[in-house]
Amino acid sequence: MSTDSPKDTAHTLAELKELLAKDNKVKVAGIDVDGVLRGKFMSRDKFLSAAKDDGFGFCSVIFGWDMHDVVYPKELLVSNKANGYRDILARIDLSLMRRIPWEEQVPLFLLSFLDPETKQPIPVCPRGTLAKAIKLADQSGWTCMAGCEYEYFQFKETPYSAADKGYTNLSPLTPGMHGYSMLRTTLNQQYFHDLFDMAEQFDIQIEGHHTETGPGVFETALAYTDALRMADNAILFKLLAKSVGVKHGIMPSFMAKPWGNLPGCSGHTHVSLRDKSGRNIFGLHDNQLKTGRPEAQHEDTRFISQEAEWFLAGILEGLADVVPLLVPTINGYKRLVGGEAFWAPNAVTYGYDSRAASIRIISPPSCSPTATRFEVRVPGADMLPHYTMSAIFLLGLRGIERKSKLPCEPIAVLQARPGGKESVRKLARSLEEATAQMMQPDSIAREILGDEFVDHFGGTREHEVAQWNQAVTNWEVERYLELA
Repeated sequence: MSTDSPKDTAHTLAELKELLAKDNKVKVAGIDVDGVLRGKFMSRDKFLSAAKDDGFGFCSVIFGWDMHDVVYPKELLVSNKANGYRDILARIDLSLMRRIPWEEQVPLFLLSFLDPETKQPIPVCPRGTLAKAIKLADQSGWTCMAGCEYEYFQFKETPYSAADKGYTNLSPLTPGMHGYSMLRTTLNQQYFHDLFDMAEQFDIQIEGHHTETGPGVFETALAYTDALRMADNAILFKLLAKSVGVKHGIMPSFMAKPWGNLPGCSGHTHVSLRDKSGRNIFGLHDNQLKTGRPEAQHEDTRFISQEAEWFLAGILEGLADVVPLLVPTINGYKRLVGGEAFWAPNAVTYGYDSRAASIRIISPPSCSPTATRFEVRVPGADMLPHYTMSAIFLLGLRGIERKSKLPCEPIAVLQARPGGKESVRKLARSLEEATAQMMQPDSIAREILGDEFVDHFGGTREHEVAQWNQAVTNWEVERYLELA
């Protein structure tokens, strides 16, 4: 588990000038509500001027249109016709400068977006939303820790060839189902190695990198670190994979379910809390390791702390209300429909070391107390990591504050009891259903994220649903054209 501090930081303007002494330009990027990095080049002098001040103006339309730059017909809070798609304030995060190894080592800095009048984060800024959860944890003396695992398909295509084919009959990078294959990595070996090596050069630490089950599927586990750095690393790893792929004539896809008859692509998210001394709040003390915690609500939570059990209960209590933050696309719900058949949980469930559950408890005896954590298995690879982690931590911290009780029994108990599985609360089966639940007046999402966030982000998801409802798919044409 990596908690390395950033290599290239600047605490003063003079230090920043020294870091950029040999550069004539800098790249800056922020994140929109679809997890798309939006950015540009700035001259070194312009960048230094912006860094000296509060930031610089950035067109708010990046929060007023979708991932394909279609402006939302519904007027949403942050960017709309009424405010003229005004500029918002882009504040540069100087805490870490990365150099882009596939782009001549040009410096990259990430942005957070603020209201130009109040200087507060705009309600839907992904980094600002996660900062809210981090600040809440810090009030109790805790640090939010996280890890992310991506599964993703590779295609032997380019953006041009995929478009020419109408995104059908795409060629997978390799044939067959070869999880953890030592042989398949020999094919396209340089690309496989470049993903790992360039990530390291890009200041993204990787813990594991291997093939996964499916034609041309990889899985990459990013090293555990503090939550904001983890979320930044996760969003930047997607950029890295796609950019390195272009160099090799390969197109990686983080779409949750590219194939109907194959497992989908997950974005499993691991979380825990640490105190100021570095101790894992979720882990037991040494004197409890032999017998576990006697007051645990269930056997599955015997080897996690009381705070961890409350945190888990908080996630379970609010999970159904925040699903769009974990599964933000139309396609993502196709991954969940398969449920247990593809290890993609679609219900409010938990269990010790259970990959069938939505929340997998990772604790002794399968790991050391210091590694105790929860793996949230609902998100797909298409998640926006900042939103996903915000929802998880805010729900968990709410559970600790309320000393919440676990709302159901562990999944193994439910599966063993006749009729137990039928009693499980199911998650939404579509983005439309999930968004409607999130936007209910009494939803827990409104409590933890605020009305402004829910109304704006919910409006963007309603737009996505409207786009889908207007679309005519290949399946419909094949099924109905001749026989209807």
